[in-house]
Amino acid sequence: MASKRDYYEILGVARDASVDEVKKAYRKLALQFHPDRNPNNKEAEEKFKEAAEAYEVLGDQTKRQKYDRYGHEGMRGTDFHQYSDINEIFSNFGDIFGGSIFEDMFSGGQRSRRKEPGQPGSDLRIRLKLTLEEIATGVEKKIKIKKWKPCHACNGTGARSGSSRVTCSHCGGSGEVRQVSRSMFGQFVNVSPCGYCNGEGTIVKEPCPICSGDGREQGESTIKVAVPAGVSEGNYIPLHAQGNAGKRGGPAGDVIVEFEQARHEHFTRHGDDVIYNALVGYPDAVLGGDIEVPTLTGLARLKIEAGTMPGKMLRMKEKGIAHLNGYGKGDQLIRVQVWVPGKVNLREKELLKELAKCEHVNPTQEEKDRNKSFFDKVKNSFS
Repeated sequence: MASKRDYYEILGVARDASVDEVKKAYRKLALQFHPDRNPNNKEAEEKFKEAAEAYEVLGDQTKRQKYDRYGHEGMRGTDFHQYSDINEIFSNFGDIFGGSIFEDMFSGGQRSRRKEPGQPGSDLRIRLKLTLEEIATGVEKKIKIKKWKPCHACNGTGARSGSSRVTCSHCGGSGEVRQVSRSMFGQFVNVSPCGYCNGEGTIVKEPCPICSGDGREQGESTIKVAVPAGVSEGNYIPLHAQGNAGKRGGPAGDVIVEFEQARHEHFTRHGDDVIYNALVGYPDAVLGGDIEVPTLTGLARLKIEAGTMPGKMLRMKEKGIAHLNGYGKGDQLIRVQVWVPGKVNLREKELLKELAKCEHVNPTQEEKDRNKSFFDKVKNSFS
């Protein structure tokens, strides 16, 4: 599949739709355009597959972020499932359709579940601390983690070298036990996991002496995390099948990487903007001049206008953090703070006393009254 229509338009959801809203919209379309409800209708089948492609992107956070940022161009090289059979869509999105119950609505219950060996591994959740510089531009990180890995001696099967797993005689390899009962309302079929093989369909006759038949052992692994620019505290990325190995060849779990923002020495983050407090000497604040300030990508020159008051905010366009789901960057805001020396020498003290006598150095009575009036209003608002 290679739909060129907007994925949000296909599913009929807003761009800020939640995961649950995306799932609900997809399930509705799947029911509407299912070929069993639209026999010999190629258009309905294509819409069914088109909706599956849209959900494959919007239902995956990493793919969705990439699509939001770059559109279909960002999907180039993405390994989409090529669905040759409509039933493959059910197997890939079983969590949406409710598994075999949904399939049986259209198949008459004739399909049996595909049985995978072993038991699934658990997910791992780790926290990754990032600097504002890394968040601003994006970064690739390598992380060493401890996790369950497939046993080196038995390659994860759990069986002794030279032996193999055998089909469970109780369930015939299906991993399920069916019990049929009849009542005045008709026939009921109760399906439950086989207790003899734990639902795996096969059993280990001769366990591996290294892992005792578990099929896995403790180890270390280094994973790569591609962090997109603009992430925030609490955002996360799932790394598929990089978590704990499953028992006896079962599928591995995921690694959930949560992002944590490290405290910065100079900057405070506000959305995608960053704020920096710049100390400016009294002469520069009065006369104006250029000062050097740090940014997330290096040093920059900033012009201070003559007569700049303490607390004034100056803006440096697109010197902030890249927008996560769009183009462009935030800004860097510079809050001007006029530096007052704590100690002066005799010569400086004489100059300051002389300066204090000048006409335009001290505030006028009118400015004092205006300032007093402002504080009176503030005081009255709290009384």
